[in-house]
Amino acid sequence: MFNGTNYTDWLCSLRIFLNYENQGYVMDKPLLQTLPAGSPSDECDTLERWHADHRKVRNIILASMSNGIWKQYDRLDDIASILQSIKKVYGILDWHTRFVATKEFLRIKMTEGSSLQEHGVKMLSLVEKIEDLKAELDNDTNIDVILQLLPPSYDPFIVNINMNGLEKSINELINMLV
Repeated sequence: MFNGTNYTDWLCSLRIFLNYENQGYVMDKPLLQTLPAGSPSDECDTLERWHADHRKVRNIILASMSNGIWKQYDRLDDIASILQSIKKVYGILDWHTRFVATKEFLRIKMTEGSSLQEHGVKMLSLVEKIEDLKAELDNDTNIDVILQLLPPSYDPFIVNINMNGLEKSINELINMLV
């Protein structure tokens, strides 16, 4: 249910559901009104099916919103218009969410004596969240940040990795650290 604070998650869930129903294509194509005169009957059938799917998807989109929100978009007939309007209003929250997640990722220093497994799980969770929000940090940068946020007792490990080179995933790095 879209409530105004979960734009990215809602859009992702909506696409998953619509793709399962083989109707996700209507979100990515503009609404076609008519075909040229003399178009083959199979193209007319396809257009008819497309319009029927468009009506269904529009209703699914509106039904997946909380009351106060869907009423703002009920007057719009075209799915593209609805999604553009929603993105203008609520898409900015994605930037803020990404900013907060990245800030937390860059500041979550592990304290000496705390559980590396708990810290590793938290780091993996933040990396996945940042990736979901399209923050585009590459694997090497993620590993550099994780290593920089370890306490001094891990310095020998870090030196050893630097000497031998590290071509590992974040999961492999966490396993090596544990």
